[in-house]
Parts: sequence; structure tokens; C-alpha cells
Amino acid sequence: MPLTPEQRDEIDQQRSNPVQTRRATVPALEEILYEAFPALDHGFVRVIDYMGDDGAVVQAARVSYGRGTKKVSEDAGLIRYLMRHWHSTPFEMCEIKYHVKLPIFVARQWIRHRTANVNEYSARYSILDKEFYIPEPEHLSAQSEINRQGRGDVLQGDEAARVLDLLREDSERAYRGYAEMLNQDDQGAALDPNRSGLARELARMNLSLNYYTQWYWKVDLHNLMHFLRLRADSHAQYEIRVYADIMIDILQRWVPMTSEAFRDYRLGGTHLSATGLAIVKRMLAGEIVVQGDSGLSKREWRELMEQLGRSPDA
Repeated sequence: MPLTPEQRDEIDQQRSNPVQTRRATVPALEEILYEAFPALDHGFVRVIDYMGDDGAVVQAARVSYGRGTKKVSEDAGLIRYLMRHWHSTPFEMCEIKYHVKLPIFVARQWIRHRTANVNEYSARYSILDKEFYIPEPEHLSAQSEINRQGRGDVLQGDEAARVLDLLREDSERAYRGYAEMLNQDDQGAALDPNRSGLARELARMNLSLNYYTQWYWKVDLHNLMHFLRLRADSHAQYEIRVYADIMIDILQRWVPMTSEAFRDYRLGGTHLSATGLAIVKRMLAGEIVVQGDSGLSKREWRELMEQLGRSPDA
């Protein structure tokens, strides 16, 4: 269960106390403000605060006092122009703050995006809950034979069952040791009133990377879209992609014109190298091009053909 009853009550209280403001607000985003969207087995994503909207992007691009033109189509056209030509600073005028609960191994991948403000739950100060991530069977895959950081075929039968058993057993055992070192049982009661237990900052090192952490993550719109372009990609790790997909839906609520341009030019578009573009021009001219005379490595050729929707052997 991603939320405890106490957390649910806190969210309900936050959502029931609207605050009047003169700043630009977005009704579709206000509708879900503070609400937790479940991710994986114990995680969630929720919006805590935001600043700006599509109008703020347009305003920054025109450096005007108004909120853009009266014609929505002109504002949308400008946003698409900015996106198409990689003009980033107008998008930096908008910010959003999330509260995210996620497995530690996902957090360590996420934190590589060093363009946000982060404050993480402290296991030096507080005790981590007994919540760990176990993949669904359909996401339990072998190592890819062609991608060192990717997945291959889904494990089946006894092999899959054994891996899941190992994950659960090791996670349970790790938490038992963690709680014992803290001199507490799984429910937080002291095991021995005469013993203080190991320091929390030391006991935490016994836990595995599938245990859950939480953080507040504040980012501007430009860097959010960069994060989503990489982490919502079909080649991204499934577990972080789950979070990115939720955040893309939130992006649509927050800045619909920007979101449409982002989906078109970033998520649905592609980028070609100079060599790749030359190959496309040769193909359009009717020339038969093969990998051997393309000037591309086998991997580059395979990726280009994938971009063009063609077989690498065609």
C-alpha cells in the first residue's frame, strides 16, 4: 500500500484547504494537487507546488508584461517554435515540485539528473519502513545479450520463481537484521529496554537497494522535459519509466501546449547525425544503401534503421 492512513488524512487535509492567490494557476493541475499517484508496488508521485504555466513560457519568450497574445493558436505556435529550435530559457521560467516515493536503486539512477533541487528522507535521522520492491513476473528478465545495461527475455517457470523467492527472502532477512541492530522489532517496539541499539546511520547500510526512500524533487520545466525525454523512452529501465509516464500525464495537465510540442518534437521525434541524414537523402534519391558502405558502425546502422522503421538487413 503506497500510503498509510495518516498520510491519506494529511493529503485530504491539504486538499480541503484552498488558498487564494493572484499568481497564475492551472485548474487541471490544481485538481490533482497533493494527490498521490501509485507507482510500482509501494511508490507514488504527487505534485506539491508549481509556478507558471504555458502563458509564462510565452511571456518569457516575448519579454512582455502581458500573458501572451489573445489568440491561443499564436501562443501554441510560438511554443512549438521554441521547442523545435531548442530554445530552453523560456521553459526555465516554470517550476514544479514533486514528492516521490521510489526504490533506492531507482533513486540512484534518477539523481544522475543534477539539474534539480532534492531533499531526501534521512535514514540517519529516521527509521526506514519495511517496504521493498519486488518486480511483477512479467518484468523479471534476463540480461540482454546485445545491451549491457538492458533486459532480455522474461524468465520463466522455476527460474523465475527462484529469483522472486531470493528477492523476498533476502529483503526480509535484511530488514530483520536492520531492526535487530536498531534494537527494535518490525513494528518499532524495543527488543531490550536496557540496550540503545546501533546508530541509525550505521544500521541502514544493511538494507538492499530495493528498499524505498522518499524525496522532494523541484525542477524547472526545461530540465523536467530533458529528464522525461530520457526516462520515458522505450529503452529506459522499466521501473523509472513508470514514474516518468505518470509525470508526463501531469505535464499534460500543467502545460498542455508545451506538452503537445514536447510529445511531437522530443518523445515522438528523432535526431539524425550528419552521416545519418546523408544516408536518408541517398535513400530518398533511390539509392540502395547497406551498412557496409554507409559509414556507420553496426550499432549506429541498427539504431538508424530503427528510427526509420526499417529492418537493419533491408
